[in-house]
Amino acid sequence: MSTELYFVYDSHCPWSYAATRIVNELHSAYPKMVVNLLHTAHFIGKDCAGEKQVNAVIKASQMKFGKLHLQHVNSPKNSIKAANFMRWLQAKQPQKQLDVLNALQHAHFVEGNPLDSKHNFNTITEQFKLSPSGKVFKNELSLDAEQTLEDIAEIQQVLGTQSFPALVMVFNDNAIFIDHSKYLASPQAVLKDVEQEIKAMS
Repeated sequence: MSTELYFVYDSHCPWSYAATRIVNELHSAYPKMVVNLLHTAHFIGKDCAGEKQVNAVIKASQMKFGKLHLQHVNSPKNSIKAANFMRWLQAKQPQKQLDVLNALQHAHFVEGNPLDSKHNFNTITEQFKLSPSGKVFKNELSLDAEQTLEDIAEIQQVLGTQSFPALVMVFNDNAIFIDHSKYLASPQAVLKDVEQEIKAMS
């Protein structure tokens, strides 16, 4: 059985933060599944999700947001360095991707870390014993991160939407689109539905 999961997200998007719990559940249930984390680099310092969206996420998922993040919730966000960082990690140590994404999101949404400069990543690079090059922390997307955007565009074309977060599970060349909004309150509920989908395809 060949299974892969594609998660289109932005590290600074509160809906992606909530949807990552669904990815965690699927990864735990299918530990041999290849997980592809695709960062959209949507936020480039000009806008943010804002208070209204964060409140909607809290209502839908009961996710925790820290006081410092909420104080700056309407300030512009920049996820370019996080996108470069995650693309570098995908190439160098892909087995750490999901754990690092969880750590990045906790740092941003709970601890209020903006993750928009090199020193903001120090705690995480030390925790996971990572040594990214200085190029990762430039103010523009790396060539590899731009390639990720091309991969995302292909997936969005298949899905017929540019919305994110987006979750697609591929089982023996059959694609299962997972509506993350159904599982924000109870991420573990995704497992039963996916199992039924896989049985139907087998």
